[in-house]
Amino acid sequence: MLQAKNICITLIKDQRVLIDHFSWSLQPDDKVVIIGEEGNGKSTLLKLLYDESLVSDYISYTGEIIRKGKFGYLPQFMREEDLDKSVADYFTGVDIYSSYTLMERLNLDDELIHSDRIIRTLSGGEKVKVQLLKLLCETPDALLLDEPSNDLDIEALAYLEDFIKHCRIPVVYISHDETLIENTANRIIHIEQLKGKSKCKITISGLSYMDYLEYRNLRFDRQTQVALKERSEHKKKQERWRQLYEKARHNSS
Repeated sequence: MLQAKNICITLIKDQRVLIDHFSWSLQPDDKVVIIGEEGNGKSTLLKLLYDESLVSDYISYTGEIIRKGKFGYLPQFMREEDLDKSVADYFTGVDIYSSYTLMERLNLDDELIHSDRIIRTLSGGEKVKVQLLKLLCETPDALLLDEPSNDLDIEALAYLEDFIKHCRIPVVYISHDETLIENTANRIIHIEQLKGKSKCKITISGLSYMDYLEYRNLRFDRQTQVALKERSEHKKKQERWRQLYEKARHNSS
């Protein structure tokens, strides 16, 4: 359905490596979250997985992406031309009523769908819902969602959580909302930039989010203990060499 083989992504402007040797495949029951700090390449990776033309102006990449089926992509920000449309115009040409149950699942009614309200004036939750409805009416085989939880109120977040959890197709999404991640994700892709953003590290985990954080903390604690032990042993060696040096200098005088 969707597979990445040895993907390496490099920023054109400064040749910084965002993604290095990334291989992964989407499974039918996957609810995958991509996490990491801002600027680490989360959105770039998601866009590339969907359509390389979305990122071709600022990155180069090597490797292979295999896509089979239809994919629905929800961008982090709606296009300006869509924001200036009325809701009715946004759905022009979309067969909404063949999937009428989708409207019920999304808690959208006819009045809004056929209204002259400009999309820019909708709430964050309403924007996400109308985009999801349009995507789902196209019957995709998987959804790729770029930070769908941004600017959502508590009610809309609860809806999004329920939607991702019970969605019948695989979902890959980016989010910083730990509650949403813990309650929906069954796989984690963690993108990190180490050593002053000079080295990329990607971890793929099947743990729950909280279990993954606990695992990382335990590993960090072990690494810290090892580093402290090595530092202590180094200081002891340095002190031993200093003592030998002082002894040798004293004997030679």
